Amino acid sequence: MEFHKDVDARGLNCPLPILRAKKALTDMASGDVLRVLATDPGSVRDFNAFARQTGNILVGHEENQEAAVREFTFYLRRK
Repeated sequence: MEFHKDVDARGLNCPLPILRAKKALTDMASGDVLRVLATDPGSVRDFNAFARQTGNILVGHEENQEAAVREFTFYLRRK
């Protein structure tokens, strides 16, 4: 998926991946897509809730179980 900005939150636990995403989204234009990389298993639930609460759209979510540590990739479209 094409994205405009990237946030690497791997190794960070809740709420840091959400806080980093929130900060990155404030500097983006409406319609831009943010990619967030995370390893916190709770981030799946957190990013779904974050999108609902903020009005930003979670346009995609991927999970890589083949890595030594499970990685999650989220794509958020700025409202």
